[in-house]
Amino acid sequence: MIKFLDLHTQYLSIKDEVDSEIASVISESAFIGGRHVREFEENFAEYQQAKYCVGVGNGTDALEIAIEALNLPKHSEIIVPANSFIASAEAIVRSEHKIVFCDISADNYTINLEDLKRKITLNTSAIIAVHLYGHPCNMDLLLAIARKHNLKIIEDCAQAHGAEYKGKRIGAIGDVGCFSFYPGKNLGAYGDGGAIITNNEKIAIKCRMIANHGRTEKYNHEFEGRNSRLDGLQAAILNVKLQYLDIWTDHRIMIANIYIDEMKNITKIKAPIISGSVRHVYHLFVIRFPERDKLKEYLKSEKIETGIHYPIALPKLQAFNYINGDYDKFTACQIDKNLLSLPIGGHVSVDDAKRVTDLIRNF
Repeated sequence: MIKFLDLHTQYLSIKDEVDSEIASVISESAFIGGRHVREFEENFAEYQQAKYCVGVGNGTDALEIAIEALNLPKHSEIIVPANSFIASAEAIVRSEHKIVFCDISADNYTINLEDLKRKITLNTSAIIAVHLYGHPCNMDLLLAIARKHNLKIIEDCAQAHGAEYKGKRIGAIGDVGCFSFYPGKNLGAYGDGGAIITNNEKIAIKCRMIANHGRTEKYNHEFEGRNSRLDGLQAAILNVKLQYLDIWTDHRIMIANIYIDEMKNITKIKAPIISGSVRHVYHLFVIRFPERDKLKEYLKSEKIETGIHYPIALPKLQAFNYINGDYDKFTACQIDKNLLSLPIGGHVSVDDAKRVTDLIRNF
């Protein structure tokens, strides 16, 4: 069996360190706030090459808090790519703004810049740049578009821990970056967790206040906020894992390169294409195949687990059926039935990767 995800094997490789840190949190009763959270915020900010990091409850909270902290015009439009997890769009509505869906690149699945230009109106206030699957967006062109139209850029980095654009870590290239530490992420907690990073001190302060009931000091609240915390146990675990993230990412890149090389002559397979000078961290290795469901079942019969990310493009979801648009022509809405995610991670060996590609070749 080649599992799609194997968190237990990863845990065993760092068990002593993780168990020690968990015991430390418990012995110190440092469950809310405390040194483990402070240390992780400092360490993660440094790792992502940002000045500030605010730990929050999860990646969805990170997006909602970041949008609120930017103080955008009420009910303004925020552009978001049509292929992503629902949270990327859901956060816009929850923050009382309007979703405008934008198509994606057929090569790297990030936001389509030409369609983005067409979607900008006088009511547009921000762009959510989703570094989908771990491939960074074209941040130079995004920044140029944003500056021209006076727009904010929110980087959705939920799948892109450690990803780089032209040698710079993503997340603080735009105005604010949002991360998820859901257990299956490249940097995952043992429960929920998230973070917001930025180089703007005012945004960082506002995010921290929003996440802590609008508080300036104990029992003094400047405005109505919310409760969104990265707890001490998760922070301690993430501090251990962060030390290994680059090693784990290098392994993912190696496995991805094997997949790409072994499948280059399989005509029906569309493998990921690296666009520009980026470090793709391969949270997911997604291929396109016209008979996706049959291939998935075949691999399952050969004890190969796979995933689908995402089976329904966002504009086609029932949740957004009130948003009108000519979405059938979107690349995102045409390829969602062909997407298949192959196993990738520290548990996948070179031999495993070659077995997967051999099976696909013989399908």
